[in-house]
Amino acid sequence: MEFLDWLVIGAFCVALVGIVVWVISQKNNNSADYFLGGRDATWIAIGASIFASNIGSEHLIGLAGAGASSGMAMAHWEIQGWMILILGWVFVPFYSRSMVYTMPEFLERRYNKESRTILSIISLISYVLTKVAVTVYAGGLVFQQVFGIKELWGIDFFWIAAIGLVVITAIYTIFGGMKSVLYTSVLQTPILLLGSLIILVLGFKELGGWDEMMSICGAVSVNDYGNTMTELIRNNNDPNFPWLGALVGSAIIGFWYWCTDQFIVQRVLSGKDEKEARRGTIFGAYLKLLPVFLFLIPGMIAFALHQKYIGAGGEGFLPMLANGNPNADAAFPTLVAKLLPAGVKGLVVCGILAALMSSLASLFNSSAMLFTIDFYKRFKPDTSEKKLVVIGQIATVVIVILGILWIPIMRSVGDVLYTYLQDVQSVLAPGIAAAFLLGICWKRTSAKGGMWGLISGMVIGLTRLSAKVYYSNAGEVEDSVFKYLFYDLNWLFFCGWMFLFCIVVVIVVSLLTEAPNTSKIQGLVFGTSTPEQRASTRASWNKWDVVHTIIILGFTVAFYVYFW
Repeated sequence: MEFLDWLVIGAFCVALVGIVVWVISQKNNNSADYFLGGRDATWIAIGASIFASNIGSEHLIGLAGAGASSGMAMAHWEIQGWMILILGWVFVPFYSRSMVYTMPEFLERRYNKESRTILSIISLISYVLTKVAVTVYAGGLVFQQVFGIKELWGIDFFWIAAIGLVVITAIYTIFGGMKSVLYTSVLQTPILLLGSLIILVLGFKELGGWDEMMSICGAVSVNDYGNTMTELIRNNNDPNFPWLGALVGSAIIGFWYWCTDQFIVQRVLSGKDEKEARRGTIFGAYLKLLPVFLFLIPGMIAFALHQKYIGAGGEGFLPMLANGNPNADAAFPTLVAKLLPAGVKGLVVCGILAALMSSLASLFNSSAMLFTIDFYKRFKPDTSEKKLVVIGQIATVVIVILGILWIPIMRSVGDVLYTYLQDVQSVLAPGIAAAFLLGICWKRTSAKGGMWGLISGMVIGLTRLSAKVYYSNAGEVEDSVFKYLFYDLNWLFFCGWMFLFCIVVVIVVSLLTEAPNTSKIQGLVFGTSTPEQRASTRASWNKWDVVHTIIILGFTVAFYVYFW
């Protein structure tokens, strides 16, 4: 890092501080102001926030690392971002009419209090133990690689970078609330996009272009069935990414994440009306087409450069692990450290900083909101709006501390960061996705049906995770039906079968229990909207919204055709 780089980083920090100070001056008088930015966000802020919140450590470290280790396989999870359109076109009208703050609160409106509690608990635990901790862990790892500093003042630089990142982000999230998350995203998103684009262009320049990357990676076999790194659709016997499992599993995880997860939906709930919320999702879907090219393909470039350097008789491009393999998770920070000139490196570091901070800020705000609205306010409904804001700030501090305490455990995750996250999400998503999907689409879905769908998903998911921990450390264990189902069965196929099982549970329990009262589900399910509600929704979109939606879907299809 040279003086010019530090100058660029300093300018970015000044701009960030300016936005935060302005946001804090806009007083958060009540919980709607603090958690949802006063519900007056425009489509640009919503779309930018959806993208900036989504792009975090799992992309900078994990997705680039996945590109360097397995090629195009993980692109399924990114290209399924088109499902943001389902959020905008299908779910936004129901969420807007319900005027809820959180997804658990929506489930209470649709089902019962127990469903709300179950989803709140699942969401909070998963945020602290996966998203917060992994983002912080990877943040420390990125800056340790980029700055090339092992120790500072006798302290491991990883800890200085990780905790510094958390503290800075926590300060502006605690005092600024949702508005600080939304408006800092408007600054952070273009910087992140520009920085990543520069990496892509300089990477291709160093390597020799797209054809060179496709040639080198296309010659590397990834399984025993003839598939290579450049193929998206792989043999159905592939142990990691069978094509049917990848399509089904990524769709289920994508539906849960984009349409029902508080982390993403909270950005849409902050929109001033249905029109702005829907257009925010369309803008977000456009932006979501980019990560494959900005993060995964740079990982493939880093791998191709590594192969090319070794083939020329020199040292490899990527740093090596103790086992003699190249460190795939170091792909993105290595490209930054080795290819970028002074000044540009500072800009890209700002982009990395922006990605990590925006993702963390969104997590802090969403987690604090879940605790404040779904737990504290339920037990103390008479709490004043100003006190709810204070409780939200305190909750953010607690979540920050828990995330930091979990980092030592997350450091053992190693080079499987992106796969680890998707694996956990594959057992988290099915039960929640089933409850929301049938709750919106089928009037007969009963309160107990939705609740038992959530419970069955939680129990099966915890059983699968526990079995993985046990069998991974138990050594030689006798084969059994339980071991096959909960350990040996491919994680993507397991996700698909688990989703189907949860759907069946919801349907069977609903048919065996009392149907929901018509007045309770008014406007919350297809076929229950009033003529006024339908007219309002119809007035919120025009032909251009449809045109842009078709363009996004067309690009998605073209992507699958090209990399088939």
